[in-house]
Formats: sequence, structure tokens, C-alpha cells
Amino acid sequence: MRAAATDTLAARSLAHVWHPCTQMKRHEAQPPVAIARAQGPWLYGSDGRRYLDAISSWWVNLFGHGHPHIKAALADQLERLDHVLLAGFTHAPVVELSERLGALTGLGHAFYGSDGAAATEIALKMSAHYWRNQGRPGKSRFVGLAGGYHGETVGALAVTDMALFREAYAPLVRLAATVPSPDARGAEPGESARDVARRAAAALEAWLAEHHAETAALIVEPLVQCACAMAMHDPEYLRLARALCTRYEVHLVVDEIAVGFGRTGSMFAHQQAGIRPDFICLSKGLTGGTLALSAVLTSDAVYAAFYDDEVARGFLHSHSYTGNPLACRAALATLELFDQLDALNTNRALAARIDAACAPLTGHPRVRHARRLGMIWAWDIADTRPDFARRYHQQALARGLLLRPIGNTLYAMPPYVLDDEAVHCLASGALAALEATLQEEAAA
Repeated sequence: MRAAATDTLAARSLAHVWHPCTQMKRHEAQPPVAIARAQGPWLYGSDGRRYLDAISSWWVNLFGHGHPHIKAALADQLERLDHVLLAGFTHAPVVELSERLGALTGLGHAFYGSDGAAATEIALKMSAHYWRNQGRPGKSRFVGLAGGYHGETVGALAVTDMALFREAYAPLVRLAATVPSPDARGAEPGESARDVARRAAAALEAWLAEHHAETAALIVEPLVQCACAMAMHDPEYLRLARALCTRYEVHLVVDEIAVGFGRTGSMFAHQQAGIRPDFICLSKGLTGGTLALSAVLTSDAVYAAFYDDEVARGFLHSHSYTGNPLACRAALATLELFDQLDALNTNRALAARIDAACAPLTGHPRVRHARRLGMIWAWDIADTRPDFARRYHQQALARGLLLRPIGNTLYAMPPYVLDDEAVHCLASGALAALEATLQEEAAA
């Protein structure tokens, strides 16, 4: 069953590692790429080849691999404290990180988990438990957007509207409702992105008017539904959703797991709408792509609903590595880099350079709905075969570029540290890989 691989690390991986989000049989023809080290935006294979990490290793890496500031913080923390349980104990990194996140968001209570799906489950459980503690246990259902993605654990799958991930586990999942997405690509003739947002918000209003009594929370990926082929929407939707949730007494949960920490041009995406949600889910870039950590931030009002003499009214949820000191210290170092590098302003200049370099790709005759928000780019490729993503990925790798289209949507979400060479590699390699993929299709 092993792929024919000259790289022994790849062969050993196929023999013993079950890779995520992968049909393992495909690796018989295309073995996994063995990576020996990484530096900045580059990954270096054990065969000596290098690859530009243009998707930030699944959207987690912000300031490049092996950043010296984060490495130094981790080395210092390892000398002090590697881990201690957070039940009945505390430590400086988790306190300082919670204070910093509270100052950035206005939500001053942080609960920690290990990854994005864990953050989703924490937020959903916390919302439903809040209503129970308020004497309204019937408010235990959830609503999300069509095409939404919030993780693949059983609880997170309930609000993930993607059949490929969910159908096999349908008997285990308590499905949430879905309302139309404000995806700007759905504009009718003469409609603007804001018009689409208002139309989607009207559908949300109609749904909440009927179902608010049993609804605990609405969960939204603000501004970009990343796994839904980078579906982007106008901030107006978030403004209207916030008002509707307030009116109908439904929590607003913003899933900033992929879009937080500068990805959309602001520190957090929901801030572009000028709103304050009831819950914020964070992960991925939280530690700069070094260690697994997630956080759920919430309000004084939610926290107060659990503060009681009765144990059962507390939030009895835990992970063994909750608030791990090393991960929290990496997160603090990452936030420090935003200040030291003036990252949000620097990213605006970098994005303009990438825009200019990618102009030939954006103007390609097969490209539709070219779009960018902050440091996220996407191009829909028209009239492609169903296996476009897999074939494009291989063509990009052949050109020293890590890109993994979602369906027929090519996207890039690079680290914030691309120099001119890396920008050229991204733009020229992405275009060349597209041409080669389309030529391959035409010859088939």
C-alpha cells in the first residue's frame, strides 16, 4: 500500500502516519513532501528543494517560520515553566495574554483550548449553558451561514455546513440551522456587495423572528468564509447581524480563527464593522504558527452568569493543556511583533506589491471574481475539471510554491514577511502553475 517514494521519510510516514484531510490512497501516486526545516516564508524539503509557504501552513504562520523573537521567548519560558494545570493554579503568560487580548477586543474573560474546533465547541457550550443558567434552557440551538466552516469535531460539525466533512457522521451530529451567506459573489445584476449583505441579513431577520426562542447563538466567520472558497462579504452584514442578535436575545459568536490577527487588514475582522460580539473564537495565528492554542473571549455579562456558589452553574469544561505557558508565551511574543513591526501598516504596503505582481493572474481570461481583503487573495477559475485543485497543487509544488486551491478557487494567504524574491515567486509561480494545469486539461 506504500507509495513508491525515493524519500524514506515520506515512505515511513505513509507506513505509520494517518495524514489529516486526506484520502490516503492518493499518496500511492503522490507521496507527501518531507520537510526538514523552515525559515521565514520558506519550507525546505529533505531533498534540498525549497517551497514558498504561500498558505502559511494552513493559515497559522504570521511572521515566518523560526522568527527569532518568538524563538527567544519560547527558550526563556522553557527555562522557567513548561506546563502546569490551570485548574486552581495560574502563571504569568496566561494572565498577561488574557489581559492583552481583553485590551485588544473589549472582551475581558478568556477561556483556553487547544485548537480552532475546540474554541468553537467552548463557545457553543458556553452560550447554551449561559441561557440555562438564566432559566431559559430552551435556548439551546444554533444558526450559522450557508457554507460555514467551524471545525470537524462532533460539536463543531453541527455548525459546519459542508456535506463532505459532515455526512459520514450525520448520526452523531445535532445539526444547526443555516441562513443564506452574504457572499458578494451572489450579487444579482445591479447589486453591490452591501446589497447582498442586506438581503442576507433580511433572511436572518426572518429566521430569528420565528426561531429566536430556541436559539442560543448565531456563529459567523466575519468578512471571509475561508473554507467556503474564500467567500467575502461586506461589513454591513455584521452590523445588521449584531443588531438583530441584540433585538432577539441571541448571542453573536464571531469565528476569527482564520481571519484574526491581521489577515483581513485589521487586527480582528469584526472590528471593520465597528461591533462587539458576545464571543470571539481565536486560534491559528494566535501563536504565530508555532504551538497549538485557542481562546474564547467573552463578556462580563456571560461570565457573571456562571459566577455562583453552585458548582453545576460553573463552566465545567477542560483540556489537559489549557493555557499552556509555552503556547501563551509564544502568543505574547507574536502580539509584540505586531507593535514592533507596525505589522498592519506594513501589510498594506506588502499587499499592494503583491497586487501589482499578481496583475497578470488577476487579468487571466479564465479568472472570475478576483478579490482581496487584507492579506487574503482569491481567484475563481472558470470551466475547470473536478480535480483542478489536486492537479494545480502538484504544478505549484513543481515550481517551488505551496498553494492548495479549494475546489476551483485558487487562493493565497502568505506570511507577512515576503521580500521581493518571494513576491515574484508567488505571482509568477501561481500564474505558471495555472497555465500548466489548463494546458494539461486541454490535452486530456
